[in-house]
Amino acid sequence: MKLRPLTLEDEAEATAAHAELERENFEFLLGYESGMDWSDFPQQTEHLQRGIGVPAGRVPATFLVAEDEGRIIGRVSIRHRLNEYLLSVGGHIGYAVLPAFRRRGYASLILEAALVEAHGLGIESVLLTCDADNLASKATIERHGGIQEGAPDGGAKLRYWIGL
Repeated sequence: MKLRPLTLEDEAEATAAHAELERENFEFLLGYESGMDWSDFPQQTEHLQRGIGVPAGRVPATFLVAEDEGRIIGRVSIRHRLNEYLLSVGGHIGYAVLPAFRRRGYASLILEAALVEAHGLGIESVLLTCDADNLASKATIERHGGIQEGAPDGGAKLRYWIGL
């Protein structure tokens, strides 16, 4: 498994992944909307990484797809800093594994590689959040050293910090 930037050649596979996870109310391609012209989208993710034209309410972020044996199996978004929303809901790292590839250890590999990327960006401690009922994500975060911040607020999100 490796993480890599999106390319123009990824259109069919990436948009199919987006549509699939959209049915789970999860945004695979951040900022992408069905029917959007793909020819600009990979460059938009590169610009977001470099802090160029960052939309209101967002922060510079590195977006990478996870690939294994030539197939996109998931993705990760590494936010370079936190704004108020990310501090309370989203965290530094958001990752996803496509349903066909779940329960094979890919989430762990994606998170491990994302932590290396985050460290390379100079982030010293990352915040990860997950839904309280997402036991697989909770276990993945805890296996990578995630320390839960406080007790669950009775709501939907658990918050974890990992020192790098």
